[in-house]
Amino acid sequence: MTTGAAEGQPRGRAALWRPWCLVAAIVLLAVALVPPLATVARRTNYGQAVQFALLAIPLPALVAVGAPWRRLGLAARSYGPVGASSLLDRVADHRLRHRDLLRSLMFVLADLGVVIAWHAPVAVAAVAAHGWLVFPEALSLLVFGLGLWLELVESPPLVPRSGRLRRAVLGAISMWVFWIMAYLVGFSSRGFYPNFHHSAGSLSAAADEQIGAALLWFVAAVSFVPVIFWNALSWLQSEEDPDAELLVLAREDRRRGTPPPHSRRHGSAPGH
Repeated sequence: MTTGAAEGQPRGRAALWRPWCLVAAIVLLAVALVPPLATVARRTNYGQAVQFALLAIPLPALVAVGAPWRRLGLAARSYGPVGASSLLDRVADHRLRHRDLLRSLMFVLADLGVVIAWHAPVAVAAVAAHGWLVFPEALSLLVFGLGLWLELVESPPLVPRSGRLRRAVLGAISMWVFWIMAYLVGFSSRGFYPNFHHSAGSLSAAADEQIGAALLWFVAAVSFVPVIFWNALSWLQSEEDPDAELLVLAREDRRRGTPPPHSRRHGSAPGH
């Protein structure tokens, strides 16, 4: 692996499809916030479930993958000296030097807490009654969702602070939280969202909630399962990236002005 790849530089095909992820995120946001879905979401549980699922899962995932940090001037186009690096280059460097699990869990749990709060009956009823609340809902789900997805996928120059196996586990935990929320709604003996009891048209309240639960379950599965299996498969093929530790050491040595690790490893001597 080259240094540029390790630092999150887009290569080959990735450089081509990442911008399309941002385009897809913009389209998805428009679909979620404007009619007809916005209207249906205020009247039915299944409409609300689709809107919520799109805003909470694929939207931040697509933004994380396709974010044009370099075009926005937040990251340098190529990695340079530490003193001249841009904001996100310093953040990326910090993430690689602090790869402890607690930091990753803080971002994951923060997002899941926001997700659960907006999916609670009180919040859903408030959004249905006051349509403008969907905008702060979308913003908070996007911001906190980015914190979660930056722990799971690359967003050059940012790379996840966790290894492949840990990413798979964090992705599975996140997916299970969405599944549990879907199960609670789908198998509720009483109406989970009272404000939708008489607003589902020809559907019964139970059928409305079950369809909504199935849709939330489906969107979570489609979004998280590929990430989980890709990281698990990559970990099985190569349990640890042999260049990751070398990259961290090289950056620390650059600050101290000492020779890079590979020079010391091969026993390079002056004049040879």
